[in-house]
Amino acid sequence: MNREMGNKKSYIQKIISAISSLTTGMRVTLKEFFTPKVTQCYPENRETLVIPERFRGTLEMPHDEDGNNKCIACGLCQNACPNGTIEVISEMVVDEETGKKKKKLVDYKYNLGSCMYCNLCVDVCPTKAIRFNNKFEHAVFDKTVLELKLNKKN
Repeated sequence: MNREMGNKKSYIQKIISAISSLTTGMRVTLKEFFTPKVTQCYPENRETLVIPERFRGTLEMPHDEDGNNKCIACGLCQNACPNGTIEVISEMVVDEETGKKKKKLVDYKYNLGSCMYCNLCVDVCPTKAIRFNNKFEHAVFDKTVLELKLNKKN
């Protein structure tokens, strides 16, 4: 008799637990159903499209009016990149002012097709020479178009 009461009690507890779990799930679903949507109808709204400030599009290297950039060819971004997307090619030159050898940037190659937009390269850069812009249309037929040289001013 005691055993039967225990089985009934356990059975009722499982039913109550299931109803509670179902109610919690339905509450979350209903709450999300009535929250405003953030999905935008692209490309129909191209003129009014709002891109969030923290969006990571294409990696870029800003240049000043004279065509110079802030890159010191240290290679930290290349080492931080988990996919090997970045290749920094540098050469040693003698600084005319100090007479000491220093690295000079020759080429900064970036493969957009293999980038996973993790931002590790931007975070590690000591001179803030690179950043992500908000360009997001990367669909191309020829993947060689995705291989960019960032140290050349466009």
